[in-house]
Amino acid sequence: MDFKLKNIPTQQGRIAIVTGANNGIGFETTLAMAKYGFKVVMACRNMAKAEKAKSAILQKSPDADLDILQLDLSDLNSVRAFAKNFKNNYSKLNVLINNAGVLIYSGKKNGAGIELQFATNHLGHFLLTNLLIDLMPDDAASRIVALSSIAHKTAKIHFDDLNGENIDDAEAVYGQSKLANLMFADALNRQLKQSGKKMVALAVHPGGSDSGLFDEMSKVKYYTFKILSPFILNSNASAAKPSLFAALSTDVQGGEYFGPQGFNEFKGKVGVAKRSDYSKREDVATRLWQLSEKLTGQPFIL
Repeated sequence: MDFKLKNIPTQQGRIAIVTGANNGIGFETTLAMAKYGFKVVMACRNMAKAEKAKSAILQKSPDADLDILQLDLSDLNSVRAFAKNFKNNYSKLNVLINNAGVLIYSGKKNGAGIELQFATNHLGHFLLTNLLIDLMPDDAASRIVALSSIAHKTAKIHFDDLNGENIDDAEAVYGQSKLANLMFADALNRQLKQSGKKMVALAVHPGGSDSGLFDEMSKVKYYTFKILSPFILNSNASAAKPSLFAALSTDVQGGEYFGPQGFNEFKGKVGVAKRSDYSKREDVATRLWQLSEKLTGQPFIL
C-alpha cells in the first residue's frame, strides 16, 4: 500500500484546509497538496510564522495557490471566527486535514479552564469540523482526516479527570487527546454512513517525527530523541504521507486508520495501522461525542 505522490492526478479547482500548516508535518502536507493543484488554506495560530512558511513553500513550488487564515484551536471563539471567515471567502471545502497539535508537560489550560492538549488537539478540531462540514460536497473524494498518534495505544478517556489533574504521567494526557482524535474520526464516519453520506472520515498517525512537538520534554528525553532520530524517526516529508494517503488515495474506506508499517510503526511504507481495543469502543466514542458537543456548545448536525 505504499503511496507515491507522483501517481496523483491534478486536484485543480479543489480546496483544502490544513491546520498547523506553518511547520513540521503540516508544512510538508501543505506543500504536497499545493503541488497537486489544491488551493490550500493554511490555518495557523501565528501569522508571522505562517507568512514565513508560505514564502518557503512558494520558493519550492512557485505556482502554489495558498491563503492564510488565523486559527487558534485552543480558543473556541477563534475557531468560530475562522469558520465564519472561511465561509465568507469560499463556497466549498473538499478536504479538511486536522493536523495541528500540541504536546505539553506543564498542565496549561485554555481560557475556559480546559487542559490545553485536549482543547487544542481534539475540541478545536471537533468544532471546526462541525462548523465547516456543510460546505463539503457529498462525494467520496471529500475527506476529513484526523491526525492521531501511536500514543493513543496506552491511553483512555478520563471522563472523571479530563484535565489530568490527578494523572502522574504527563504523556498519558497527551495520549488521551490523540485517542480522542482517533475516536472522533471513527464516530464521525459512522454517523456519515448512517446519514447516507458519501464523504468519509479517516484517521492517520505519522509514526515518529521530529515535528516540533518535543520542545517541552525533559532534556534527557529530548536529546535522546535527537540522537536516535536518524534511526527511529521519519523526516517530516515522510511523516506527512499517511495524511496525504488518506486525503488523496482512492484506495481507502471511511473509518480506516493509516500509518507507517515499520518497526513499532515509527517508520516505513503507509498501510493500515494498529489501534488499541479501547479505541474501538463505540460506547466510549458516543460519550466523548456528547461531551464534546457540550463543551463546544454546538450540536453536531450532519
